[in-house]
Amino acid sequence: MKMEYKRGYRPYEAFSYLEPGVDYKVIDWADWDWAGRHVIELDAAQEARVERLLREHPYVSLHDHPDFTTRDMTTCEPLFDAMRAGRDRCGYEALAYSHLDCIFDNMMDGTNIISSEAGWKWIDIVHDLGMRLCDIDHQDFLVHCKRVEDIFEAKKAGKIAWVAVIEGAAPIENEIDRIDILYGLGIRQMGVTYSESNALGSGCREDNDGGLTQFGKKCVERMNKVGMLIDVSHCGPRTAYDAVMHSSKPIIASHVGAKGVWPTKRMASDELIRAVGEKNGVIGIEAAPHTTMSRTNMTHDIDSFMEHFEYVANMIGIDHVGFGVDCMYGDHVGLHHAFAAALSTGETGRTQTEYQEVPYVKYLENPTEASWNIPRWLVKHGYSDEDIAKVLGGNAIRVLREVWA
Repeated sequence: MKMEYKRGYRPYEAFSYLEPGVDYKVIDWADWDWAGRHVIELDAAQEARVERLLREHPYVSLHDHPDFTTRDMTTCEPLFDAMRAGRDRCGYEALAYSHLDCIFDNMMDGTNIISSEAGWKWIDIVHDLGMRLCDIDHQDFLVHCKRVEDIFEAKKAGKIAWVAVIEGAAPIENEIDRIDILYGLGIRQMGVTYSESNALGSGCREDNDGGLTQFGKKCVERMNKVGMLIDVSHCGPRTAYDAVMHSSKPIIASHVGAKGVWPTKRMASDELIRAVGEKNGVIGIEAAPHTTMSRTNMTHDIDSFMEHFEYVANMIGIDHVGFGVDCMYGDHVGLHHAFAAALSTGETGRTQTEYQEVPYVKYLENPTEASWNIPRWLVKHGYSDEDIAKVLGGNAIRVLREVWA
């Protein structure tokens, strides 16, 4: 596989418009390819086919965090220092090596501890967004995406359309007009809940799920009206189902797997998967460490990840599945350990069966590596050009055309 920058990239480091050590504290960030560069092997004909498919069709990641951990995750204080300052480091160069044309960036979200260890405060979310928008405004490779046409224009220019996302609606508190404010600030997708419950409904970490609240129903209606995509990935099962059924527009579960393959709270039930498909939405398959496992080999790799993809595709059809790999640059497993409480990895990720923890998810370790290997896996396993085009971006764009209109 040829490994080269996207042609629209001009070298840029996050916050390079400022002076390190003067305007902000210097952090020793991890290398984006710290675990190696893993590429699925293909023959010459398959290589040519992958190149053609990526050239002809847009590639959309429905959920990612394209920023970094620190190099040494045995101590978390340097990372916490960066988080408290709101200075997540976006991986511009690493993304330039990817095949992505559009990335849904969830920024700090669950690790947003600027003013509170509990995270998710309104002022912190706005702070985080403003920091990222300022950085993006000082470069021209990531293009702030607010409409579907931005995706096609970015692809044509060899750039990446960047979609700003809030992973859970807790920061709006009981203020429905904050949905309009977030939309005005450029947010184009928001989750109903993160793993914890909020004023809209129950999160997936809870033992009891009361479903979408009356306020939650009003928020779903407002998001429909303003044109903000609704995500139910971290909702409790009843809350997620209620949101799908109450919405007048398609919704997505941007980064989940199938409970029928790996029965944890973070995976989607068959009922939810079917509901999303019946309402013309999309299920995005995720690859964050130790999520989309499978009983087949009791580990987490691209094959277990694709078991979830095929399970969903077989259940509701190839038109309703895509990818939201939920990756980052650096030690993602280390991040989960550092933020175990905030990210709810304990309550939502365990099953009754023990498994061996992996240090990283080979072939899917970061947004760049995942973008190389997902299309390669699909080609190697005999998927048609039409189906590959749908799952890489066509299905997502269909939903966006309806929701963002």
